[in-house]
Amino acid sequence: MGDLIRPIAVVGPTASGKSALGLRLAHELGGEVVNVDSMQLYRGMDIGTAKLTPEEREGIPHHQLDILDVTATASVARYQADAVADVEDIMSRGRVPILVGGSMLYVQSLVDDWQFPPTDPAVRAHWEARLADIGVDALHSELAAVDPAAAVIIEDKDPRRTVRALEVIELTGRPFTASQPPKNASPRWDTRILGLRTDADWLNPRIDLRTRQMFERGFVEEVDRLVTGHGLSADSTAGRAIGYAQVLAARAGELTWAEAVERTITGTRRYVRRQRSWFNRDPRITWLDAAADPADRALDFLG
Repeated sequence: MGDLIRPIAVVGPTASGKSALGLRLAHELGGEVVNVDSMQLYRGMDIGTAKLTPEEREGIPHHQLDILDVTATASVARYQADAVADVEDIMSRGRVPILVGGSMLYVQSLVDDWQFPPTDPAVRAHWEARLADIGVDALHSELAAVDPAAAVIIEDKDPRRTVRALEVIELTGRPFTASQPPKNASPRWDTRILGLRTDADWLNPRIDLRTRQMFERGFVEEVDRLVTGHGLSADSTAGRAIGYAQVLAARAGELTWAEAVERTITGTRRYVRRQRSWFNRDPRITWLDAAADPADRALDFLG
C-alpha cells in the first residue's frame, strides 16, 4: 500500500494558513504532518514560531517538532536525513505524509534528493575570519555580489549560512544555488506540492495582527524562560530567528519594546518577499488562493 501513497507538501509564505490547511488535509486523507519550519524544530520556541499547541494539533501526529535544544545549531543535512526517515515510515504504515512549512532550503532538502556540497575546514576558517573582520552585513553583501540568488534565500543576519554559501562557491567554482537540484526535476516520492498564494494587501494585516498577538500572549515571557532556563543567546541560530532576535535586543536595551514589535513585523515582511521569490520559481507547485477556502480547492485537486 505504501508504494501507492504520494506525500503532499503545503508551502508558501509565513502567516498564509499552511498549518490549518495541513491539518485539514491530514484529517481528510488519513495523514500525519511532517514539519518543514526550521525554527519549529526547537523546543520551547512556540509562541514566536506560531507552533500549534498539542491541543491545536487535533490528534494528528506531528513529526520534526521540538527535537532541538535552543543552544543547538539546526542543520539542513541532519533535518533531511531525519525527515526522509519520518516520511518513509509514515508511508510504510499506509498513512499520507503532509509536509507543512515555509523554510525554503528545508523544503527543497525534503522534496528533492539534494546531495550536499563538500566542506573544507581551511576554506570555512577563511570565511569565518572574514566574517569576524567585516561583520555579517558586509559579508552578506559580498555574497550578493557573487551569487544574488543565494543572497535572496539566506537571511542577511545569518552568518553561518552566509559563510557556508561562500565556502561552497569557493570549493566548487559555481554559485551556491547551482548545487541545488533543478526545480523542474520530479519531486522525491512524486510528492504533490501545494502553495498558498497571497498578496500584500491580504497578508500584511495578518502578519501585523499575528505579531501583536504573539507579544500579548506571552512571547517576551517565553524568551525570558528560554534565556534563563535553556541558554538561548543572541548569537545562536535560534536566537537569530525573526522575533526572537528583536526580543533579545530589547532585553539588552538595544531596542525599545515598541521597536521590537515593529521590527518583527518588518522582518517578517522581508522574509515573506524572499519566500515568494523562491517558491514562485518552482513550476511544480499548484497554487491555491489563501484567501478563498484553499482546503476545498486542495481536496478537489487531489481528488
